[in-house]
Amino acid sequence: MSLYRIYIDETGNHDMNHADDPNQQFLALTGVIIESKYNISIFQPELDAIKMSFFMQDPDLPVILHRKEIVNRRRPFEALRDPQIEDNFNQTILSGLKRWQYRVITVVIDKKIHRDQYSVWRYHPYHYCLAVMLERYVLFLHYGDNHGDVMVESRGRAEDEKLKDSFQRLYKLGTDNVPSERWQDRLTSCELKVKSKTTDIAGLQLADIIAHPSRREILLDNKLIIDQRDTFGDKICRILRDGKYLRFRHGKIEGYGKKLLP
Repeated sequence: MSLYRIYIDETGNHDMNHADDPNQQFLALTGVIIESKYNISIFQPELDAIKMSFFMQDPDLPVILHRKEIVNRRRPFEALRDPQIEDNFNQTILSGLKRWQYRVITVVIDKKIHRDQYSVWRYHPYHYCLAVMLERYVLFLHYGDNHGDVMVESRGRAEDEKLKDSFQRLYKLGTDNVPSERWQDRLTSCELKVKSKTTDIAGLQLADIIAHPSRREILLDNKLIIDQRDTFGDKICRILRDGKYLRFRHGKIEGYGKKLLP
């Protein structure tokens, strides 16, 4: 029996007022599941070593890997303006993504369809995605006879409080697909852990690196966007498909490791 944690990152925003805008139509949550002992003994030290090697990390000023700043080579990632250093860094990250032991769940919601389909009552899109993701996480823990907890990136004080309340309801009441007894049996706490992006948490940084490529892949899979570029994110997604997306007993990814709502 092992202890796991799922680290969850948001891509897009939950604002329903601009759901008709193609640039704001889709919200995604990506969760990375890591076994706690492995996280402490192997994953965190290896990720810290990468950051120290490429960005000369000050131990009192930890570098936080954030995809947007990395892509734009903003401080402290200005070393990536050198093409050779950038290539070495990219290959090192891809090697780690292949080697590290973790599982991924990405849930994407089309907010426009969600709004139009549920015109009288609709579930908050972030909370809806979270509930669907955590159903799969609880089942992952159940079938492996393991336990775990949940950490998300902070979204602001008011949003965080609402999210904590939503999580407690899931824990206490369960869902139509996963009864409350299973949530309470497999989750170690009814309290959602919320941490800022500026906190040096390896699992949240891994989720941040994976989240955008995984969201893009689901949109491409379902022909919701057209993009024929061959990107670095495609290399990440090939690794995810080969062995990191969550699968259940029959081996299927769609609906489990990758899920489109509603």
